[in-house]
Amino acid sequence: MITFWRKSCLRLLWGGVIILLISPGLFSRQQTLVETSLVVNVEVPVRVFDSQGHFVDNLTIDDFEVYEDGVCQKIDAVYLIKKNLIRRKEEKKKLKPETKRTFFLIFEISEYTPRIGRAIDEFIERVLLSEDQLIVVTPQKTYRLKEISVKVKKRKEIANELKARLRRDANMGAADYRSALRDLQNLAAKITSALATDNQQAGPADSNIPLNLGDMEVLINQYMSYLQKLEVLRRVDELRLMDFARYLKTVEGQKYVFLLYQREFIPQIEEKVWIQAASLYQNEEGIDLRHFIADIMELYKRDVSVDVEKIKRAFADASTSIHFLYLTEPKKHIPGVTFVERTGDIFAPFVEMARASGGFYDSSYNPQFLFRKALQAAENYYLLYYTPKTPIGEGKFRHIKVKVKRTGVRIIHRLGYYAY
Repeated sequence: MITFWRKSCLRLLWGGVIILLISPGLFSRQQTLVETSLVVNVEVPVRVFDSQGHFVDNLTIDDFEVYEDGVCQKIDAVYLIKKNLIRRKEEKKKLKPETKRTFFLIFEISEYTPRIGRAIDEFIERVLLSEDQLIVVTPQKTYRLKEISVKVKKRKEIANELKARLRRDANMGAADYRSALRDLQNLAAKITSALATDNQQAGPADSNIPLNLGDMEVLINQYMSYLQKLEVLRRVDELRLMDFARYLKTVEGQKYVFLLYQREFIPQIEEKVWIQAASLYQNEEGIDLRHFIADIMELYKRDVSVDVEKIKRAFADASTSIHFLYLTEPKKHIPGVTFVERTGDIFAPFVEMARASGGFYDSSYNPQFLFRKALQAAENYYLLYYTPKTPIGEGKFRHIKVKVKRTGVRIIHRLGYYAY
């Protein structure tokens, strides 16, 4: 279901972006990141929470220690930021931190629900400021909210328009995925029903249920084809992820990416049913179902399809906050079919992206709850600046470690940066 990384991200980077209440052409090729740049000060957004999960807002510059590749660095300045305002500052070197905010709301969903709509309402009504930039990526298109829109239009009107576009785009953009998943479910039910009927040595309850080997081979082939189709539709594209990270690095100010991903279950026929199929359907002409079944069992196995370490470093280098919001859904039930959560290859990279960027990740049935928790973690933070002791330019990734001279706290910050 990761069509975003194969299509939407490409639109976001190079396509003609459709602007919500807007004008076209948000991004173009000329905005491609130039990798070589001179870093004078390294910026590190840092969030510190106590044991109850509350943001600690009374730290001073002397409370922080910053290490780069294990070497302690001299901190030039610390700013306490709430929303987009500097509430307190301590400067040993006068700097001009950029606190304007750009929000990316990415909806990787196959079905729009009222629960998602309520999360959008709350975000538009209570979070978005008139100075903020908002870019919304749906399964079909990308939209940008004009700055003036929040000033001249009612927020409820903006939210309703966004919800209508998301509902339409989810229906259109995920149509192939939903169709393939529905066909796979029907095939799984048909295969298990046929095997159950044959095993009971009774006539078929449905005259359309095939019981001969040839028809069973056709069904198994179709089942395997739809498994492969779903693999293509939901594959994570590493190149697109890297492109997105590079694009984010060009965006000025503080960047917040909220990725709402719907939990997905793939219908898998249980292994004992396949064993039963191999024993019941014997082909006297030499064709054996076992090679089909072996191929299907291989398709059931999933490995992470991207270089997680490379992705982590790219998004940490972009100095953005990735918030991975995993929307859970209940399983369906079909006799002989197990609905397996097939998001391990997706969940792991996105969780690591969130960790490496100093972001938030959690799962819930309620997207409104997820948005609230992520925003609580995102809107209050410190901006730390330091000048690296080691000259930059070698292009290697440098790890950052922030410590606080206070016990019982949890510290969140980006993993590091590339020293070009």
